Amino acid sequence: MLTHKVVAPFSLSPIVSFDFQGQQVYDKLLFAHNLKCGLDRGGSRKHKSLRLRAGFWESIKSGLLKDDTTQVIETSPEPQVEEPLPEEFVLIEKTQPDGAIEQIIFSSGGDVDVYDLQALCDKVGWPRRPLSKLAAALKNSYMVATLHSIRKSPEPEGGDQKKLIGMARATSDHAFNATIWDVLVDPSYQGQGLGKTLVENIIRALLQRDIGNITLFADSQVVEFYRNLGFEPDPEGIKGMFWYPKF
Repeated sequence: MLTHKVVAPFSLSPIVSFDFQGQQVYDKLLFAHNLKCGLDRGGSRKHKSLRLRAGFWESIKSGLLKDDTTQVIETSPEPQVEEPLPEEFVLIEKTQPDGAIEQIIFSSGGDVDVYDLQALCDKVGWPRRPLSKLAAALKNSYMVATLHSIRKSPEPEGGDQKKLIGMARATSDHAFNATIWDVLVDPSYQGQGLGKTLVENIIRALLQRDIGNITLFADSQVVEFYRNLGFEPDPEGIKGMFWYPKF
């Protein structure tokens, strides 16, 4: 897992190789560290690190707080922060040999058809997952970013053709931490920097929401790709841990 230390109140851990049902799997938990992609477009924030005093937790362990006295601390409610609206903009526009115009559109509005997503997963060779679980994963994500290709026909009677060519999503506690999942781009559109654009824009959107501890899981062959985006494996020796049922 890779880490991106934009400002990490609570560090997450990087990942590890593990043996599951006789197969050796290599994943890295990556943390965002030093963004190199100009994420200050309305997204720069000052992050405050929060440190919990060890003495407090030690007092709980030793039972010093087991008395019957209850202290009530009144706090004034914090003003609600308005969430940034979903973005949608044209990344690329080009004219095809037949005169059709193709646009590649980025959106953070989460407009994903689960059947289109399954077809995209098939194209990149990912194992199939139940559609009901795919739908639940999308619904419960904090943010879903997509890339769509829209082909505008030169013929007046020809309609626009729209297809999903890329996606990434993030889960979050809505306060400190977020993890990016399922970054994928249609193989016929790879090599154009679209995966980089997906990750950069989803990080920017998270920073705009004041979420600065960003992690993701990466296969060993794409660790360098994420390093170039500012992610760092095993920061300060932190390790990500997996739990699996043992049958």
